[in-house]
Amino acid sequence: MADHLQRFILPQASRVSREKRGQVLGHTSGFRGCTIWLTGLSGAGKTTISYILEAYLCNKGIPAFSLDGDNIRTGLSKDLGFSASDRTENIRRIGEVAKLFSEAGIVTITSFISPYRTDRLAVRQLHQQSGLNFFECFVDTPINICEKRDTKGLYKKAREGIIKEFTGIDSPYETPTCPDIILKAGEWSSQQCVDKIINFLEAKRIIPFSAVNMVRELFVEPGQIEVTKQVALSLPKLQITMVLSEGWASPLKGFMNEKEYLQALHFGILLDGGVSNQSIPIVLPVHENDKQRLQNDKRFTLIYDDHPVAILSEPEFFEHRIEERCCRQFGTCCVNHPYVKLILDSGNWLVGGELQVIERIRWNDGLDQYRRTPMELRRQFKELDADAVFAFQLRNPLHNGHALLISDTKRQLVERGFKNPVLLLHPIGGITKSDDVPLKVRIKQHLAVINEGVLDASSTILAIFPSPMMYAGPTEVQWHAKARVAAGVNFYIVGRDPAGIPHPDTGNDLYHITHGSKVLQMAPGLTQLEIIPFRVAAYNKNKKMMDFYDPNRANDYNFISGTKMRQLARTGETLPDGFMGESAWKVLLEHYASSDQTC
Repeated sequence: MADHLQRFILPQASRVSREKRGQVLGHTSGFRGCTIWLTGLSGAGKTTISYILEAYLCNKGIPAFSLDGDNIRTGLSKDLGFSASDRTENIRRIGEVAKLFSEAGIVTITSFISPYRTDRLAVRQLHQQSGLNFFECFVDTPINICEKRDTKGLYKKAREGIIKEFTGIDSPYETPTCPDIILKAGEWSSQQCVDKIINFLEAKRIIPFSAVNMVRELFVEPGQIEVTKQVALSLPKLQITMVLSEGWASPLKGFMNEKEYLQALHFGILLDGGVSNQSIPIVLPVHENDKQRLQNDKRFTLIYDDHPVAILSEPEFFEHRIEERCCRQFGTCCVNHPYVKLILDSGNWLVGGELQVIERIRWNDGLDQYRRTPMELRRQFKELDADAVFAFQLRNPLHNGHALLISDTKRQLVERGFKNPVLLLHPIGGITKSDDVPLKVRIKQHLAVINEGVLDASSTILAIFPSPMMYAGPTEVQWHAKARVAAGVNFYIVGRDPAGIPHPDTGNDLYHITHGSKVLQMAPGLTQLEIIPFRVAAYNKNKKMMDFYDPNRANDYNFISGTKMRQLARTGETLPDGFMGESAWKVLLEHYASSDQTC
Protein backbone atom coordinates (compact mmCIF):
# COMPACT_ATOMS: atom_id res chain seq x y z
CA MET A 1 0.00 0.00 0.00
CA ALA A 2 2.81 2.44 0.94
CA ASP A 3 4.60 1.89 -2.38
CA HIS A 4 1.31 2.29 -4.22
CA LEU A 5 0.63 5.65 -2.54
CA GLN A 6 4.18 6.92 -2.96
CA ARG A 7 3.61 7.90 -6.61
CA PHE A 8 0.78 10.26 -5.54
CA ILE A 9 3.06 12.27 -3.21
CA LEU A 10 4.07 15.47 -4.96
CA PRO A 11 5.99 18.50 -3.56
CA GLN A 12 3.85 21.60 -3.12
CA ALA A 13 5.12 25.11 -3.81
CA SER A 14 4.59 27.85 -1.23
CA ARG A 15 2.46 30.87 -2.18
CA VAL A 16 4.74 33.12 -0.13
CA SER A 17 7.86 34.36 -1.93
CA ARG A 18 11.25 34.48 -0.27
CA GLU A 19 11.24 38.23 -0.69
CA LYS A 20 7.98 38.45 1.27
CA ARG A 21 9.34 36.22 4.03
CA GLY A 22 12.36 38.48 4.23
CA GLN A 23 10.13 41.52 4.70
CA VAL A 24 8.14 40.10 7.60
CA LEU A 25 10.69 37.91 9.38
CA GLY A 26 12.77 39.56 12.09
CA HIS A 27 13.77 43.19 12.63
CA THR A 28 16.36 43.15 9.84
CA SER A 29 14.50 42.85 6.56
CA GLY A 30 15.72 40.76 3.63
CA PHE A 31 15.71 37.01 2.91
CA ARG A 32 18.64 35.48 4.78
CA GLY A 33 17.77 31.80 4.82
CA CYS A 34 20.85 29.59 4.64
CA THR A 35 22.52 26.72 6.46
CA ILE A 36 25.83 26.98 8.28
CA TRP A 37 27.00 23.38 8.70
CA LEU A 38 29.50 23.02 11.55
CA THR A 39 31.41 19.77 11.24
CA GLY A 40 34.28 18.41 13.32
CA LEU A 41 35.25 15.91 15.98
CA SER A 42 33.39 15.47 19.23
CA GLY A 43 34.64 18.17 21.60
CA ALA A 44 35.83 20.44 18.78
CA GLY A 45 33.62 23.28 19.98
CA LYS A 46 30.78 23.05 17.46
CA THR A 47 27.91 23.41 19.94
CA THR A 48 29.52 26.30 21.83
CA ILE A 49 30.17 28.20 18.60
CA SER A 50 26.69 27.41 17.33
CA TYR A 51 24.87 28.82 20.34
CA ILE A 52 27.04 31.95 20.58
CA LEU A 53 26.40 32.61 16.88
CA GLU A 54 22.67 32.00 17.29
CA ALA A 55 22.44 34.45 20.20
CA TYR A 56 24.48 37.07 18.34
CA LEU A 57 22.29 36.97 15.23
CA CYS A 58 19.04 37.01 17.20
CA ASN A 59 20.29 40.02 19.19
CA LYS A 60 20.84 41.77 15.85
CA GLY A 61 17.25 41.08 14.80
CA ILE A 62 18.18 38.25 12.41
CA PRO A 63 16.18 35.01 12.87
CA ALA A 64 18.56 32.15 13.60
CA PHE A 65 18.14 28.67 15.01
CA SER A 66 20.69 26.11 16.16
CA LEU A 67 20.17 22.40 15.47
CA ASP A 68 22.43 20.43 17.81
CA GLY A 69 23.44 16.79 17.49
CA ASP A 70 22.52 15.74 21.04
CA ASN A 71 19.11 17.43 20.84
CA ILE A 72 18.27 15.80 17.51
CA ARG A 73 19.26 12.34 18.73
CA THR A 74 16.86 12.63 21.67
CA GLY A 75 13.96 13.36 19.31
CA LEU A 76 13.96 13.18 15.52
CA SER A 77 16.73 10.55 15.38
CA LYS A 78 16.24 8.72 18.66
CA ASP A 79 15.64 5.48 16.72
CA LEU A 80 19.10 5.60 15.14
CA GLY A 81 22.39 4.19 16.35
CA PHE A 82 25.96 4.99 15.29
CA SER A 83 26.59 2.52 12.50
CA ALA A 84 27.71 3.97 9.16
CA SER A 85 24.23 3.58 7.70
CA ASP A 86 22.55 5.14 10.74
CA ARG A 87 24.97 8.06 10.68
CA THR A 88 24.15 8.64 7.01
CA GLU A 89 20.41 8.54 7.73
CA ASN A 90 20.83 10.94 10.66
CA ILE A 91 22.60 13.47 8.45
CA ARG A 92 20.00 13.02 5.70
CA ARG A 93 17.23 13.86 8.16
CA ILE A 94 19.09 16.87 9.52
CA GLY A 95 19.80 18.06 5.99
CA GLU A 96 16.10 18.00 5.16
CA VAL A 97 15.17 19.84 8.35
CA ALA A 98 17.90 22.44 7.81
CA LYS A 99 16.67 23.01 4.26
CA LEU A 100 13.12 23.63 5.51
CA PHE A 101 14.36 26.09 8.15
CA SER A 102 16.45 27.87 5.52
CA GLU A 103 13.49 27.99 3.15
CA ALA A 104 11.57 29.73 5.94
CA GLY A 105 14.18 32.51 5.93
CA ILE A 106 16.04 31.42 9.05
CA VAL A 107 19.83 31.33 9.38
CA THR A 108 20.13 27.67 10.34
CA ILE A 109 23.20 26.57 12.29
CA THR A 110 23.85 22.84 12.57
CA SER A 111 26.46 21.30 14.86
CA PHE A 112 27.00 17.64 13.93
CA ILE A 113 30.12 15.53 13.66
CA SER A 114 28.86 14.43 10.20
CA PRO A 115 32.03 12.37 9.56
CA TYR A 116 31.47 11.38 5.92
CA ARG A 117 32.18 13.64 2.95
CA THR A 118 29.52 12.04 0.78
CA ASP A 119 26.84 12.78 3.39
CA ARG A 120 27.87 16.41 3.69
CA LEU A 121 27.99 16.75 -0.10
CA ALA A 122 24.49 15.30 -0.36
CA VAL A 123 23.18 17.95 2.06
CA ARG A 124 24.94 20.71 0.11
CA GLN A 125 23.37 19.48 -3.15
CA LEU A 126 19.96 19.31 -1.47
CA HIS A 127 20.22 23.02 -0.66
CA GLN A 128 21.65 23.95 -4.05
CA GLN A 129 18.76 22.25 -5.83
CA SER A 130 16.42 24.60 -3.97
CA GLY A 131 18.56 27.67 -4.62
CA LEU A 132 19.60 27.95 -0.97
CA ASN A 133 23.01 28.82 0.41
CA PHE A 134 24.90 26.07 2.22
CA PHE A 135 28.19 26.82 3.96
CA GLU A 136 30.37 23.99 5.23
CA CYS A 137 32.29 25.15 8.29
CA PHE A 138 35.13 22.90 9.45
CA VAL A 139 35.78 23.26 13.18
CA ASP A 140 39.40 22.17 12.96
CA THR A 141 40.39 21.17 16.49
CA PRO A 142 43.16 18.57 17.00
CA ILE A 143 42.01 15.36 18.65
CA ASN A 144 44.33 15.80 21.64
CA ILE A 145 42.60 19.10 22.48
CA CYS A 146 39.18 17.49 21.96
CA GLU A 147 40.13 14.80 24.45
CA LYS A 148 41.23 17.38 27.02
CA ARG A 149 37.85 19.13 26.68
CA ASP A 150 35.88 15.87 26.98
CA THR A 151 33.82 16.44 30.12
CA LYS A 152 31.69 13.34 29.38
CA GLY A 153 34.73 11.05 29.27
CA LEU A 154 33.69 9.64 25.89
CA TYR A 155 37.17 9.48 24.39
CA LYS A 156 38.48 7.65 27.44
CA LYS A 157 35.64 5.12 27.23
CA ALA A 158 36.23 4.71 23.48
CA ARG A 159 39.94 4.07 23.97
CA GLU A 160 39.08 1.52 26.68
CA GLY A 161 36.72 -0.22 24.24
CA ILE A 162 33.63 0.56 26.31
CA ILE A 163 32.16 2.71 23.51
CA LYS A 164 32.34 1.30 19.99
CA GLU A 165 32.36 3.13 16.63
CA PHE A 166 33.46 6.42 18.17
CA THR A 167 34.54 8.97 15.56
CA GLY A 168 38.27 9.64 15.64
CA ILE A 169 39.05 6.47 17.59
CA ASP A 170 37.62 3.39 15.86
CA SER A 171 35.41 5.16 13.32
CA PRO A 172 36.82 7.53 10.67
CA TYR A 173 36.35 11.28 10.32
CA GLU A 174 36.79 12.45 6.75
CA THR A 175 38.26 15.96 6.83
CA PRO A 176 36.53 18.44 4.47
CA THR A 177 38.56 18.93 1.29
CA CYS A 178 37.30 22.42 0.46
CA PRO A 179 35.20 23.90 3.29
CA ASP A 180 33.74 27.39 2.99
CA ILE A 181 35.10 28.33 6.43
CA ILE A 182 37.88 26.85 8.58
CA LEU A 183 37.83 27.59 12.31
CA LYS A 184 41.01 26.86 14.26
CA ALA A 185 39.02 26.30 17.43
CA GLY A 186 42.01 24.77 19.19
CA GLU A 187 43.90 28.07 18.82
CA TRP A 188 41.14 30.69 18.70
CA SER A 189 38.57 31.64 21.29
CA SER A 190 34.94 30.78 20.64
CA GLN A 191 34.20 34.47 20.05
CA GLN A 192 36.99 34.71 17.46
CA CYS A 193 35.47 31.74 15.65
CA VAL A 194 32.04 33.38 15.69
CA ASP A 195 33.52 36.66 14.45
CA LYS A 196 35.02 34.85 11.45
CA ILE A 197 31.63 33.37 10.56
CA ILE A 198 29.93 36.75 10.98
CA ASN A 199 32.45 38.46 8.69
CA PHE A 200 32.04 35.66 6.15
CA LEU A 201 28.25 36.04 6.17
CA GLU A 202 28.54 39.80 5.72
CA ALA A 203 30.93 39.32 2.80
CA LYS A 204 28.45 36.89 1.24
CA ARG A 205 25.65 39.47 1.77
CA ILE A 206 23.71 37.07 3.96
CA ILE A 207 23.65 39.64 6.77
CA PRO A 208 23.92 43.43 6.45
CA PHE A 209 26.85 45.57 7.57
CA SER A 210 24.73 46.87 10.46
CA ALA A 211 24.66 43.35 11.93
CA VAL A 212 28.45 43.17 12.15
CA ASN A 213 30.19 44.51 15.24
CA MET A 214 32.20 46.89 13.11
CA VAL A 215 32.68 50.63 13.00
CA ARG A 216 32.62 52.37 9.65
CA GLU A 217 35.46 54.87 9.93
CA LEU A 218 35.62 57.33 7.06
CA PHE A 219 39.35 58.10 7.22
CA VAL A 220 41.54 57.91 4.13
CA GLU A 221 44.11 55.10 4.23
CA PRO A 222 47.43 56.39 5.71
CA GLY A 223 49.32 55.87 2.46
CA GLN A 224 46.81 58.00 0.52
CA ILE A 225 46.72 61.06 2.80
CA GLU A 226 49.13 63.29 0.90
CA VAL A 227 47.64 62.42 -2.51
CA THR A 228 44.13 63.06 -1.19
CA LYS A 229 45.22 66.40 0.28
CA GLN A 230 46.40 67.51 -3.14
CA VAL A 231 43.13 66.41 -4.72
CA ALA A 232 41.19 68.21 -2.00
CA LEU A 233 43.05 71.47 -2.62
CA SER A 234 42.05 71.37 -6.28
CA LEU A 235 38.31 70.94 -5.62
CA PRO A 236 35.63 73.52 -4.77
CA LYS A 237 35.41 74.28 -1.03
CA LEU A 238 32.61 74.23 1.57
CA GLN A 239 32.89 74.94 5.29
CA ILE A 240 32.15 71.84 7.42
CA THR A 241 30.66 71.16 10.82
CA MET A 242 32.48 67.95 11.85
CA VAL A 243 30.55 64.79 12.58
CA LEU A 244 30.78 61.21 11.28
CA SER A 245 34.46 60.53 10.62
CA GLU A 246 35.24 58.32 13.63
CA GLY A 247 32.35 55.95 12.98
CA TRP A 248 29.90 56.92 15.75
CA ALA A 249 27.09 57.00 13.18
CA SER A 250 27.90 53.68 11.53
CA PRO A 251 26.73 52.44 9.08
CA LEU A 252 26.44 55.91 7.50
CA LYS A 253 29.13 56.55 4.89
CA GLY A 254 28.76 60.32 5.02
CA PHE A 255 26.15 63.03 5.37
CA MET A 256 22.64 61.72 4.80
CA ASN A 257 21.07 61.77 1.36
CA GLU A 258 17.37 62.55 1.09
CA LYS A 259 16.27 58.92 1.45
CA GLU A 260 18.30 58.41 4.62
CA TYR A 261 17.17 61.79 5.97
CA LEU A 262 13.49 60.90 5.54
CA GLN A 263 13.99 57.51 7.20
CA ALA A 264 15.68 59.13 10.20
CA LEU A 265 13.24 62.03 10.48
CA HIS A 266 10.02 60.02 10.11
CA PHE A 267 10.95 56.52 11.36
CA GLY A 268 14.00 57.10 13.57
CA ILE A 269 15.82 54.29 11.78
CA LEU A 270 17.87 53.54 8.68
CA LEU A 271 16.41 50.74 6.58
CA ASP A 272 18.95 50.08 3.84
CA GLY A 273 21.02 47.05 4.73
CA GLY A 274 18.93 46.22 7.79
CA VAL A 275 17.28 48.17 10.59
CA SER A 276 19.68 50.51 12.37
CA ASN A 277 18.49 53.06 14.92
CA GLN A 278 19.19 56.63 13.79
CA SER A 279 16.79 59.03 15.48
CA ILE A 280 18.78 62.19 14.73
CA PRO A 281 19.35 63.40 11.16
CA ILE A 282 23.06 63.88 10.44
CA VAL A 283 23.03 66.43 7.67
CA LEU A 284 25.05 69.21 6.11
CA PRO A 285 23.03 72.44 5.59
CA VAL A 286 24.14 74.84 2.87
CA HIS A 287 22.91 78.22 1.69
CA GLU A 288 21.50 79.00 -1.73
CA ASN A 289 24.73 80.54 -3.03
CA ASP A 290 26.73 77.41 -2.09
CA LYS A 291 24.16 75.18 -3.77
CA GLN A 292 24.34 77.20 -6.97
CA ARG A 293 28.13 77.10 -6.86
CA LEU A 294 28.51 73.39 -6.18
CA GLN A 295 25.47 71.56 -7.57
CA ASN A 296 27.17 70.56 -10.83
CA ASP A 297 30.35 69.27 -9.18
CA LYS A 298 30.89 65.55 -8.67
CA ARG A 299 33.13 66.18 -5.66
CA PHE A 300 34.06 69.07 -3.44
CA THR A 301 36.26 69.67 -0.43
CA LEU A 302 34.99 70.32 3.09
CA ILE A 303 37.18 72.67 5.09
CA TYR A 304 37.51 73.58 8.74
CA ASP A 305 39.53 76.55 9.96
CA ASP A 306 40.88 77.01 6.40
CA HIS A 307 42.25 73.44 6.28
CA PRO A 308 40.91 70.68 3.98
CA VAL A 309 39.25 68.05 6.12
CA ALA A 310 37.33 65.74 3.78
CA ILE A 311 36.11 65.16 0.24
CA LEU A 312 32.39 64.73 -0.34
CA SER A 313 31.57 62.65 -3.42
CA GLU A 314 28.44 62.43 -5.58
CA PRO A 315 26.62 65.23 -3.73
CA GLU A 316 22.84 65.17 -3.57
CA PHE A 317 21.13 68.50 -2.82
CA PHE A 318 17.62 68.52 -1.39
CA GLU A 319 15.34 71.00 0.34
CA HIS A 320 15.88 71.68 4.03
CA ARG A 321 12.36 72.04 5.39
CA ILE A 322 13.47 73.61 8.63
CA GLU A 323 10.17 73.95 10.49
CA GLU A 324 9.20 70.36 9.72
CA ARG A 325 12.59 69.10 10.87
CA CYS A 326 12.51 71.06 14.12
CA CYS A 327 8.97 70.06 15.02
CA ARG A 328 9.69 66.37 14.41
CA GLN A 329 13.12 66.32 16.06
CA PHE A 330 12.41 68.59 19.05
CA GLY A 331 8.62 68.76 19.30
CA THR A 332 8.90 72.52 19.01
CA CYS A 333 10.02 75.25 16.66
CA CYS A 334 10.60 77.74 19.46
CA VAL A 335 13.30 80.17 18.37
CA ASN A 336 14.71 80.32 21.90
CA HIS A 337 15.52 76.62 21.98
CA PRO A 338 19.37 76.58 21.72
CA TYR A 339 19.68 73.95 18.97
CA VAL A 340 16.54 74.97 17.12
CA LYS A 341 18.09 78.42 16.85
CA LEU A 342 21.18 76.93 15.20
CA ILE A 343 19.02 75.09 12.66
CA LEU A 344 16.91 78.17 11.94
CA ASP A 345 20.11 80.06 11.17
CA SER A 346 21.44 77.34 8.84
CA GLY A 347 20.92 77.00 5.09
CA ASN A 348 17.72 76.18 3.20
CA TRP A 349 19.35 73.22 1.44
CA LEU A 350 20.90 69.98 2.63
CA VAL A 351 23.65 68.14 0.80
CA GLY A 352 24.36 64.46 1.26
CA GLY A 353 27.18 62.29 -0.02
CA GLU A 354 29.91 59.87 0.93
CA LEU A 355 32.93 61.23 2.78
CA GLN A 356 36.63 60.57 2.58
CA VAL A 357 38.10 62.14 5.70
CA ILE A 358 41.71 63.11 5.14
CA GLU A 359 42.97 63.10 8.70
CA ARG A 360 41.64 62.81 12.18
CA ILE A 361 40.39 66.05 13.69
CA ARG A 362 42.51 67.41 16.55
CA TRP A 363 41.26 70.31 18.64
CA ASN A 364 44.60 71.00 20.36
CA ASP A 365 42.79 72.19 23.47
CA GLY A 366 44.56 69.91 25.93
CA LEU A 367 41.74 67.34 25.82
CA ASP A 368 42.56 65.35 22.67
CA GLN A 369 43.89 62.47 24.78
CA TYR A 370 40.31 61.90 25.95
CA ARG A 371 38.82 62.01 22.45
CA ARG A 372 38.93 58.32 21.67
CA THR A 373 37.34 56.80 18.60
CA PRO A 374 34.99 53.80 18.84
CA MET A 375 37.76 51.53 17.56
CA GLU A 376 40.21 52.87 20.14
CA LEU A 377 37.69 52.30 22.91
CA ARG A 378 37.02 48.77 21.71
CA ARG A 379 40.74 48.03 21.85
CA GLN A 380 40.96 49.52 25.33
CA PHE A 381 38.05 47.40 26.58
CA LYS A 382 39.76 44.34 25.16
CA GLU A 383 43.04 45.23 26.89
CA LEU A 384 41.13 45.48 30.17
CA ASP A 385 39.58 42.05 29.48
CA ALA A 386 36.10 43.53 29.92
CA ASP A 387 33.25 41.04 29.61
CA ALA A 388 30.63 43.81 29.94
CA VAL A 389 30.84 47.53 29.17
CA PHE A 390 28.31 49.95 30.61
CA ALA A 391 28.13 53.59 29.58
CA PHE A 392 27.15 56.63 31.60
CA GLN A 393 26.66 59.91 29.75
CA LEU A 394 26.47 63.27 31.47
CA ARG A 395 26.66 66.96 30.65
CA ASN A 396 26.90 68.16 34.27
CA PRO A 397 29.59 67.71 36.94
CA LEU A 398 29.72 64.26 38.51
CA HIS A 399 28.42 63.93 42.08
CA ASN A 400 28.02 61.09 44.56
CA GLY A 401 24.48 60.38 43.38
CA HIS A 402 25.86 59.53 39.96
CA ALA A 403 28.54 57.38 41.60
CA LEU A 404 25.83 55.55 43.57
CA LEU A 405 23.98 54.72 40.33
CA ILE A 406 27.19 53.60 38.65
CA SER A 407 28.28 51.36 41.52
CA ASP A 408 24.79 49.85 41.75
CA THR A 409 24.85 49.06 38.03
CA LYS A 410 28.22 47.36 38.41
CA ARG A 411 26.86 45.36 41.36
CA GLN A 412 23.93 44.15 39.24
CA LEU A 413 26.23 43.07 36.42
CA VAL A 414 28.52 41.15 38.79
CA GLU A 415 25.50 39.40 40.32
CA ARG A 416 24.47 38.36 36.81
CA GLY A 417 27.79 36.58 36.38
CA PHE A 418 30.00 39.15 34.65
CA LYS A 419 33.55 38.97 35.96
CA ASN A 420 34.95 42.31 34.84
CA PRO A 421 32.39 45.03 33.99
CA VAL A 422 34.05 48.24 32.77
CA LEU A 423 32.52 51.72 32.98
CA LEU A 424 32.71 54.12 30.03
CA LEU A 425 32.31 57.56 31.63
CA HIS A 426 31.39 59.51 28.52
CA PRO A 427 30.57 63.21 28.90
CA ILE A 428 29.14 65.18 25.98
CA GLY A 429 31.98 66.98 24.20
CA GLY A 430 30.17 69.03 21.55
CA ILE A 431 28.38 72.33 21.97
CA THR A 432 26.15 72.76 25.02
CA LYS A 433 24.05 75.62 26.44
CA SER A 434 25.92 78.76 27.41
CA ASP A 435 25.13 78.24 31.10
CA ASP A 436 26.39 74.63 31.17
CA VAL A 437 29.79 73.95 32.74
CA PRO A 438 32.50 74.07 30.02
CA LEU A 439 33.96 70.77 28.85
CA LYS A 440 37.50 71.41 30.13
CA VAL A 441 36.17 72.13 33.63
CA ARG A 442 33.94 69.06 33.58
CA ILE A 443 36.82 66.78 32.57
CA LYS A 444 38.97 68.21 35.36
CA GLN A 445 36.12 67.68 37.83
CA HIS A 446 35.53 64.10 36.64
CA LEU A 447 39.23 63.31 37.09
CA ALA A 448 39.06 64.70 40.63
CA VAL A 449 36.16 62.36 41.41
CA ILE A 450 38.12 59.37 40.05
CA ASN A 451 41.27 60.38 41.94
CA GLU A 452 39.26 60.61 45.17
CA GLY A 453 38.43 56.92 44.73
CA VAL A 454 34.68 57.52 44.38
CA LEU A 455 34.88 55.52 41.14
CA ASP A 456 37.18 52.55 40.59
CA ALA A 457 39.99 53.93 38.42
CA SER A 458 41.08 50.45 37.29
CA SER A 459 37.72 49.71 35.67
CA THR A 460 36.74 53.21 34.49
CA ILE A 461 37.55 54.78 31.14
CA LEU A 462 36.99 58.52 30.87
CA ALA A 463 36.50 59.64 27.27
CA ILE A 464 34.75 62.47 25.42
CA PHE A 465 31.68 61.82 23.27
CA PRO A 466 32.08 64.26 20.35
CA SER A 467 28.41 64.85 19.62
CA PRO A 468 26.77 68.22 20.30
CA MET A 469 24.03 68.41 22.91
CA MET A 470 20.81 69.01 20.99
CA TYR A 471 18.31 68.95 23.89
CA ALA A 472 15.90 66.80 21.86
CA GLY A 473 14.76 64.59 24.76
CA PRO A 474 13.53 61.06 23.95
CA THR A 475 14.48 61.50 20.29
CA GLU A 476 18.07 62.39 21.09
CA VAL A 477 18.62 59.81 23.81
CA GLN A 478 18.23 57.08 21.18
CA TRP A 479 21.15 58.62 19.26
CA HIS A 480 23.22 58.74 22.45
CA ALA A 481 22.61 55.03 23.03
CA LYS A 482 23.07 53.94 19.41
CA ALA A 483 26.38 55.78 19.09
CA ARG A 484 27.79 53.93 22.12
CA VAL A 485 27.05 50.60 20.44
CA ALA A 486 29.74 51.53 17.91
CA ALA A 487 32.23 51.65 20.79
CA GLY A 488 31.29 48.14 21.96
CA VAL A 489 28.99 49.15 24.83
CA ASN A 490 26.57 46.43 26.02
CA PHE A 491 24.66 48.31 28.73
CA TYR A 492 23.50 51.91 28.82
CA ILE A 493 22.37 53.77 31.94
CA VAL A 494 19.52 56.16 31.26
CA GLY A 495 18.12 58.57 33.79
CA ARG A 496 15.51 61.17 34.51
CA ASP A 497 14.70 63.50 31.59
CA PRO A 498 17.73 62.55 29.44
CA ALA A 499 18.66 65.23 26.90
CA GLY A 500 15.81 67.28 28.35
CA ILE A 501 15.46 71.02 28.82
CA PRO A 502 12.86 73.40 30.27
CA HIS A 503 10.71 75.02 27.63
CA PRO A 504 12.58 78.22 26.76
CA ASP A 505 9.43 80.34 27.07
CA THR A 506 7.30 78.69 29.77
CA GLY A 507 10.00 77.08 31.95
CA ASN A 508 8.00 73.83 32.14
CA ASP A 509 9.62 70.51 31.20
CA LEU A 510 9.69 70.34 27.41
CA TYR A 511 9.63 66.53 27.58
CA HIS A 512 8.06 64.21 30.15
CA ILE A 513 10.80 63.26 32.59
CA THR A 514 10.17 59.49 32.22
CA HIS A 515 9.66 59.29 28.46
CA GLY A 516 13.36 59.16 27.54
CA SER A 517 13.85 55.98 29.57
CA LYS A 518 10.60 54.41 28.33
CA VAL A 519 11.25 55.21 24.68
CA LEU A 520 14.80 53.89 24.84
CA GLN A 521 13.62 50.53 26.13
CA MET A 522 11.27 50.20 23.13
CA ALA A 523 13.45 51.78 20.44
CA PRO A 524 13.84 49.77 17.21
CA GLY A 525 17.30 48.83 16.01
CA LEU A 526 18.86 48.72 19.49
CA THR A 527 18.35 45.05 20.32
CA GLN A 528 22.07 44.53 21.00
CA LEU A 529 22.03 47.10 23.82
CA GLU A 530 20.44 46.53 27.23
CA ILE A 531 18.99 49.63 28.83
CA ILE A 532 19.43 50.10 32.58
CA PRO A 533 16.97 52.71 33.91
CA PHE A 534 18.09 55.10 36.63
CA ARG A 535 17.08 54.50 40.20
CA VAL A 536 16.29 57.94 41.57
CA ALA A 537 18.99 59.15 43.95
CA ALA A 538 18.75 62.15 46.28
CA TYR A 539 20.59 63.60 49.24
CA ASN A 540 19.51 61.88 52.46
CA LYS A 541 19.58 64.59 55.13
CA ASN A 542 19.60 62.08 57.99
CA LYS A 543 22.38 59.90 56.61
CA LYS A 544 24.25 62.91 55.20
CA MET A 545 24.95 61.06 51.98
CA MET A 546 23.44 60.33 48.58
CA ASP A 547 20.88 57.55 48.83
CA PHE A 548 18.23 55.89 46.70
CA TYR A 549 15.01 57.82 47.11
CA ASP A 550 12.25 56.27 49.21
CA PRO A 551 8.92 58.06 48.54
CA ASN A 552 7.63 56.83 51.90
CA ARG A 553 10.23 59.05 53.60
CA ALA A 554 10.10 61.99 51.19
CA ASN A 555 10.88 64.57 53.89
CA ASP A 556 14.25 62.92 54.53
CA TYR A 557 15.54 63.85 51.08
CA ASN A 558 16.77 66.94 49.33
CA PHE A 559 16.95 67.09 45.53
CA ILE A 560 19.86 69.19 44.30
CA SER A 561 19.57 69.73 40.55
CA GLY A 562 22.39 70.57 38.17
CA THR A 563 21.07 74.12 38.00
CA LYS A 564 21.04 74.42 41.80
CA MET A 565 24.55 72.95 42.00
CA ARG A 566 25.87 75.52 39.51
CA GLN A 567 24.18 78.33 41.47
CA LEU A 568 25.87 77.23 44.70
CA ALA A 569 29.24 77.06 42.96
CA ARG A 570 28.75 80.46 41.36
CA THR A 571 28.03 82.08 44.74
CA GLY A 572 30.88 80.20 46.45
CA GLU A 573 28.64 78.32 48.86
CA THR A 574 29.34 74.89 50.31
CA LEU A 575 27.53 71.69 49.46
CA PRO A 576 26.00 69.35 52.04
CA ASP A 577 28.50 66.80 53.33
CA GLY A 578 28.49 63.65 51.22
CA PHE A 579 27.10 65.23 48.05
CA MET A 580 30.43 65.64 46.27
CA GLY A 581 34.06 65.16 47.16
CA GLU A 582 36.03 68.19 48.35
CA SER A 583 38.57 68.30 45.51
CA ALA A 584 35.86 67.86 42.86
CA TRP A 585 33.79 70.70 44.34
CA LYS A 586 36.91 72.88 44.50
CA VAL A 587 37.28 72.58 40.72
CA LEU A 588 33.84 74.13 40.24
CA LEU A 589 34.41 76.84 42.83
CA GLU A 590 37.65 77.86 41.15
CA HIS A 591 35.96 77.95 37.76
CA TYR A 592 33.17 80.27 38.87
CA ALA A 593 35.53 82.38 40.94
CA SER A 594 37.72 82.98 37.91
CA SER A 595 37.18 86.05 35.80
CA ASP A 596 37.72 83.89 32.68
CA GLN A 597 34.90 81.34 32.61
CA THR A 598 35.18 80.45 28.95
CA CYS A 599 37.80 77.71 29.18
